[in-house]
Amino acid sequence: MKSDTVKTGMQQAPHRSLFNALGMTKEELERPLVGIVCSYNEIVPGHMNLDKIADAVKMGVAMAGGTPVMFPAIAVCDGIAMGHIGMKYSLVTRDLIADSTEAMALAHQFDALVMIPNCDKNVPGLLMAAARINVPTVFVSGGPMLAGHVKGHKTSLSSMFEAVGSYAAGTMTEEDVCEFENKACPTCGSCSGMYTANSMNCLTEVLGMGLKGNGTIPAVYSERLRLAKHAGMQVMEMLRRNIRPRDIMTKEAILNALTVDMALGCSTNSMLHLPAIAHEIGMDFEIDFANGISEKTPNLCHLAPAGPTYMEDLNEAGGVYAVMNELNKKGLLHTECMTVTGKTVGENIKDCINKNPEVIRPIDNPYSQTGGLAVLKGNLAPDGSVVKRSAVVEEMMVHEGPARVFDCEEDAIAAIKGGKIVEGDVVVIRYVGPKGGPGMPEMLNPTSAIAGMGLGSSVALITDGRFSGASRGASIGHVSPEAAVGGPIALVEEGDIIKINIPALTLEIDVSEEELAKRKAKWEPRQPKITTGYLARYASMVTSGNRGAVLEIPR
Repeated sequence: MKSDTVKTGMQQAPHRSLFNALGMTKEELERPLVGIVCSYNEIVPGHMNLDKIADAVKMGVAMAGGTPVMFPAIAVCDGIAMGHIGMKYSLVTRDLIADSTEAMALAHQFDALVMIPNCDKNVPGLLMAAARINVPTVFVSGGPMLAGHVKGHKTSLSSMFEAVGSYAAGTMTEEDVCEFENKACPTCGSCSGMYTANSMNCLTEVLGMGLKGNGTIPAVYSERLRLAKHAGMQVMEMLRRNIRPRDIMTKEAILNALTVDMALGCSTNSMLHLPAIAHEIGMDFEIDFANGISEKTPNLCHLAPAGPTYMEDLNEAGGVYAVMNELNKKGLLHTECMTVTGKTVGENIKDCINKNPEVIRPIDNPYSQTGGLAVLKGNLAPDGSVVKRSAVVEEMMVHEGPARVFDCEEDAIAAIKGGKIVEGDVVVIRYVGPKGGPGMPEMLNPTSAIAGMGLGSSVALITDGRFSGASRGASIGHVSPEAAVGGPIALVEEGDIIKINIPALTLEIDVSEEELAKRKAKWEPRQPKITTGYLARYASMVTSGNRGAVLEIPR
């Protein structure tokens, strides 16, 4: 066992004395040590139940003959961090989580791991760590929140943000907003639509790193506690069979995840996290992969914010495996991939039927023949940009209009709520990329303000930052290269005509190459917004959004 390094032999007598100080018995030390990486805290609604999940996992590990040992991972609530300096700290925690988990797991020589994440950066951060550490590992999340109910309709956090915009537009009263405030988020769990957290938890199932239902069983269901116990048991079976993350997270598994991403209509943030996970297994992930897969992958689900269904509905309809089984009817998946169950993808999804064709469209009756995400390129985004195509209304699929340019989120929001943005405009928010932010903050407040002001079907938003999974509309993010390194988005001037053609996968600025060259010659880098602490170190090492904003040592 790997843990023998810290448990066995005379040289390890001092180590054993420290295990004795923990209250561990000789019998416990004779068993495999299983690290339980728990993201529990009391500030993130999606994590407030993870102590119970961890207890269930520990029970499962112990029942199967292991010794569970818990240690923590941090988590940021993107909703609470939204719209202020806290949002700069959201994406950057992905690497802190991966690094700290790697440090803890290798410093203490665990034989196996169970990862217990739930919200946005914890899932990809722990997947990255799992690939690095490469001991038998299984994931079990805290589960999604149940949908809220307001005035007879299901609702979620995205409606809450849009309600603020509606209030600014005068179409909603303070009492209406208060009702949303008290009913939009009714339980613990990751917010109830197909936002980033739920996207990544679903894709953990697809990657083969989580058991069936990990992405969809609601947080408040006792079924999730049973799932957690089974996860604890299963990691011991993986240890016996020596099934490791790099046996599971292969190139083919990553392509499966991207395929199911298209069918589910996942958050655009998956186009940051999948490349980062791929980077850890040595796979060169070009975001252009998305368009080739999208061309042949139908969009089968319209969960919030794209449509009126929620994670609880997807769970009742058969969950992720039912979606995968629909896709497999046209041979769109690599079914030979190994999973944490010890079985292949094909074996896992066999006979997982679609129980509700209104929630999961049958493969021959999709919402669209192409997938939920698209990568746009052109002279405004030579290295690419990302849009959640499934959340764009038909009239905005092709759009051109004058640029309204802002160098920070706050100025853009003030203009939107002040009535200065009108139908046809293209709002550009720049210098908010991985380096420029720093930390590539989400632009949920501006997109929600646009929707709330009734401009969602007539105004586009383009940024070198990113979007919450709760954003909808013609919201184009990850524009690369970013403004902070002199990308073309830094050269856009007020009134320039921007042309968006999502079906043609293009994003262009109607300015000649000669004029862009003149502007480029005059452009000067801006002084960093933050020069101390973790954000400064992050900005010095982070790569572009089209590469997943992974960290590299400057050369």
